[in-house]
Amino acid sequence: MKKVLFVAVLMMSVLVINAQATKTTVTNAKSTKTTVKVADLQKSITDNIAKDYVGYTIKEATNVTANNSVTYNVVVVKGTATETLVYDKDGIFVKKLPHSTVKHHSTHKK
Repeated sequence: MKKVLFVAVLMMSVLVINAQATKTTVTNAKSTKTTVKVADLQKSITDNIAKDYVGYTIKEATNVTANNSVTYNVVVVKGTATETLVYDKDGIFVKKLPHSTVKHHSTHKK
């Protein structure tokens, strides 16, 4: 009886994990990315980078719309260091992501 219960719990776990993965995929499908020219970035974004990331240059920027929320992902580089900075629609700094994390997510999108 314990073996049957164990197998039932294991099967339910697999179903829950698959359901979560499907839900995540659907959420990712609703996001859109648009390339933004560096010259078109908000002044508050470029000022923040000049102040807090001295010596870094902006490599690329994208406007990301997901779940009715707009953010800007700005990739900055200094030598071999690469960072992805996230700003909200008003140009206010939200968070910093290691560049390798961003690459990791983009390789799993299908």
